[in-house]
Amino acid sequence: MNNRTTKLLIGLGVAAGVLIIKLFVIQILNDKYKRDASNNSMVYDVIYPTRGIIYDRNGKIIVGNTVSYDILVTPREVQPFDTVQLASSLGVSPDLIREKMAEYRKNRSRIGYQTVVMLKKIPPETYMQFAELQYKFPGFRGQMRSIRSYPFNAGGNLLGYVSEVDADFIKKHPGEYRSGDYAGKTGIEAARENDLKGEKGYHIYLRDSHNQIQNAYMNGEMDKEAVPGKDIVTTIDAELQQYGQELMQNKVGSVVAIEPATGEILAMVSSPGIDVDVLADISQHYSEIVKNPYKPMFNRTVQASYPPGSVFKLVNGLIGLQEGVLKPSDRYPCSHGFPYGNGRRLGCHGHASPLALLDAIATSCNGYFCYVFRNILDNKKYDSIQDAFDVWRDYVSSFGFGHKLGSDFPAELGGNIPTSNYYNKVYGKKGWKFTTIISLSIGQGEIGVTPLHLANLCATVANRGFYYIPHIVKDSPGIEIDPKYKERVYPKVDSSYFKLAVQGMYMAVNGGGSAGGTAFAAAIPGKDVCGKTGTAQNPRGADNSVFICFAPKDDPKIAVAAYIENAGFGATWACPIASLLVERYLTGEIRPERKYVEDRVLQGNLMSRVKKD
Repeated sequence: MNNRTTKLLIGLGVAAGVLIIKLFVIQILNDKYKRDASNNSMVYDVIYPTRGIIYDRNGKIIVGNTVSYDILVTPREVQPFDTVQLASSLGVSPDLIREKMAEYRKNRSRIGYQTVVMLKKIPPETYMQFAELQYKFPGFRGQMRSIRSYPFNAGGNLLGYVSEVDADFIKKHPGEYRSGDYAGKTGIEAARENDLKGEKGYHIYLRDSHNQIQNAYMNGEMDKEAVPGKDIVTTIDAELQQYGQELMQNKVGSVVAIEPATGEILAMVSSPGIDVDVLADISQHYSEIVKNPYKPMFNRTVQASYPPGSVFKLVNGLIGLQEGVLKPSDRYPCSHGFPYGNGRRLGCHGHASPLALLDAIATSCNGYFCYVFRNILDNKKYDSIQDAFDVWRDYVSSFGFGHKLGSDFPAELGGNIPTSNYYNKVYGKKGWKFTTIISLSIGQGEIGVTPLHLANLCATVANRGFYYIPHIVKDSPGIEIDPKYKERVYPKVDSSYFKLAVQGMYMAVNGGGSAGGTAFAAAIPGKDVCGKTGTAQNPRGADNSVFICFAPKDDPKIAVAAYIENAGFGATWACPIASLLVERYLTGEIRPERKYVEDRVLQGNLMSRVKKD
């Protein structure tokens, strides 16, 4: 034989050897392929895991589990049966059973020997009736499943709901879900789905030549136990959340409360919202919820972008101080507003004039902060108003505005802080100046923020110049939150200036200046509340009522932002709502002398003021 033939024979021998070894491994050593080949004679009985429990910060269960059952049927195993008796045991109509079986017969070739879900979420007492008679109905069986229960009314929008996955969801999560599975779709349920869902298990049974289920495959050695979902401990105070929902009843808007020292969200109320009674069976109420003109599924705390109004004056004042264009002693006049040419005037309410910074914050003077914003933009150290504006915007962004804060709560929006490029496109590169964008002085115009942004601003001032990214899940056994939630974030304003903002907010609530304050209604004896009112113009109706506050002044435990749509002045509705939430959190009750405030808020109905889409 020549050399070429020898090489060919050696190559064939090696290939044959590899093939023989591979067949030996497949057929003798590894039984995976044998099991796969026998799959047609094996039945997998899925065991659904218990979904993780959700707790509040104090250990109260806010989302638990109760047992229900699905009724399964393997159509090819079904024998003639008494339809009326089966329907009676399951608490449904005989016609429903007939319709289901007719559908299965129609799709017989597609279903094959598969087991399908005929009825979902049968209560235990109903299942027990069926179980006693199950022997009469070959091909039918029950499968236990846990469903969500809500022992505490702690906010449907906050908690979110669990529902059956659809084809799109399955496609986006290949290998994780199949038809009939459930997953968190909104709120905490969606945000922590990977932790809460657990892992499915199964029992494997063999089917004989007559397609009847016989005994366990390999005596159950290949069965897999279900792994329960991990429990979640939230930052939410369930009682505070519930109280916030009561205060916001019959009002449109939201309230967000944060613990400044940690960034932990204490309450997150979107109103009108989804009641927890609806969550356990969301599919039955979905159409009704979607058609509601007040959009209860729309979580205003993180998805609504509003003009912040006068609370934004704090930001402009701090930037002015940092840029050196404002001194605390600087006094500016205000004669019912700020005149800016051609008879135009940005209006303001009546108050003493002229004012220095602390009184301007306390009395929420529009004219004062127009001067401050003008000085920021006319700063001679910048070559143009565009350059000065870009610097201003950079400061504003450092407070968390104009982008997502990075919360662990889903569907958070970033709001909007306009850019110089935007104004260049609208007015031309040299076609705009301070008077063109004067409304930004008082938190109007193109600025859009979420209530979460405003609560975070309040926490930043309370901390005297830093914040922790707001978050809603705490560290707990098996759950470790992202380290970023434990890191301080500093705006680009020196911390020394924040004490002035704090003092101005204190005077707004408690007095002490020459011009009076706008938030006396927020005062709580002995708690040194600091607050700032806002009245945000609304092109779709009455002004929006805005208020931020924190307390106590020198040891802040809670920072709150309240935003009430079409409710008028900040002091009228947002102020008492936020202060009641603060008082309830700090003292556990509302003082007798403030009960009239609570009664007014609880009985107030502002729904008719809101223009519906």
